[in-house]
Amino acid sequence: MTTQPPSRRQVSSAPATLILLHLLAGAAGAAPPLVGVSPQDEAYFAPAVIACRDGSGSFPKRRLNDGYCDCSDGTDEPGTSACPDGRFYCRNAGDTPRLLFSSVVNDKICDCCDGSDEYESGIRCPNTCRNINDVRKDDDVGINRKGVMKDDGVGMNIKDVAEDDHHDRKRTLDIEDLIQKLKGLKMAVVIEIGLVICTFAVCFARRRTRTRRRHYILKRLLSRVAGRPRPGDDEIHVEM
Repeated sequence: MTTQPPSRRQVSSAPATLILLHLLAGAAGAAPPLVGVSPQDEAYFAPAVIACRDGSGSFPKRRLNDGYCDCSDGTDEPGTSACPDGRFYCRNAGDTPRLLFSSVVNDKICDCCDGSDEYESGIRCPNTCRNINDVRKDDDVGINRKGVMKDDGVGMNIKDVAEDDHHDRKRTLDIEDLIQKLKGLKMAVVIEIGLVICTFAVCFARRRTRTRRRHYILKRLLSRVAGRPRPGDDEIHVEM
């Protein structure tokens, strides 16, 4: 009778797998270290210990964009909404960069044209950035040699897009200029109304003062006439 050798004990790798998945999920949920940081400021956030811009303190690099406000000016949270005074930088590659208040980060509203402000809000922001001044002719991205952009079968002429954008910007500037002019006109109207009221009040006060002066002079004249003896009163008294 032969005895079978004891079977080797198999060690399950399930706990290790779960731990790895948990770490990966935590890393995916955290904000990227330099999200919301402008390229000019990347060198500022490179050291292991970063100073707050307002001089209120410092913080280690691992606390950058960790969701907790360590600096009163929001230096450590450029990519989250943890600090009320924080600022989020939209890179908007190919378009105009923007600087947003940190309160709009991950609020389910796409404020950056590249959608970088909604990296963990659960919504997908389409990239609407466009570089009209430097459009490369590349058939792989749907631009032919005639300069027509093809997107889902709809042709859009680049020149028309540039003209439309120019008109939109001009219209925006005209509206802002009109608003400023209306504010100035409103202020001028208020000042003119105030001047009219002041002029009316001064004229009314002067007229009232003149009327009182005339009444006073007339009253004094009447009192003098009433107290003066009439001519002939002495002669009549003598004859009696």
